[in-house]
Amino acid sequence: MNPPVSSDSSEFDAYASDYDAALRQGISVSGEDKEYFAHGRIAWLAHCLTRLGERPQSALDFGCGTGSASPYLLGLVGVNSVTGVDVSAKLLEVAQGSYGTEFTRFILRDQFQPAAELDLAFCNGVFHHIPPSERAAAVDYVYRCLRPGGLFALWENNPWNPGTRFVMSRIPFDRDAIPLSPPETKRLLRAGGFEIVRSDFLFIFPRILKWLRWLEPFVARLPLGAQYQILGRRCS
Repeated sequence: MNPPVSSDSSEFDAYASDYDAALRQGISVSGEDKEYFAHGRIAWLAHCLTRLGERPQSALDFGCGTGSASPYLLGLVGVNSVTGVDVSAKLLEVAQGSYGTEFTRFILRDQFQPAAELDLAFCNGVFHHIPPSERAAAVDYVYRCLRPGGLFALWENNPWNPGTRFVMSRIPFDRDAIPLSPPETKRLLRAGGFEIVRSDFLFIFPRILKWLRWLEPFVARLPLGAQYQILGRRCS
């Protein structure tokens, strides 16, 4: 989960120094740390890209927060540049200090002008923090960043999973968030000009049941996992 994106960055600036600690406290009930989930999301996305025969070269991390997804995105076959955008200048400072390289750049969202040139957009745990009235504009921003045919991997917390609800209640910046159901997310993307390529649910079993995790790829279409990915393609 990345820190939230909103039209107001002041709340999120306050989490710049202790975001990881707050997140660690929340997800500790799963028995895993954030790296497990970060690796799992990108590994699944890589699986999807392979199935589609896609090799994106440039990626957008929408709502990048502290930038922790950038090394994983750069690990995708073909990706050689990552642009992270966020509304929080303080979070971007952390991102630059921790993950800034010649292959990454971290920019305030209002200062990055979409140019329909990026191959892939990635977004994790962001839209439930965006006020419902602003979500269509956020989708439009991503749409305008992508080239025609570009892919948008939108990851969200699954409100149908009671464990997810519990974890969110333990994280200060998630308690008042407004989750999106998978059908809501699909409608949002379709209305924004995206074709839905596929939807998948991941992270069903906590660490105590990790011996069952080999089953997850076979049941990923069932709405059981703690998070889900809606993969969309820009239509034109």
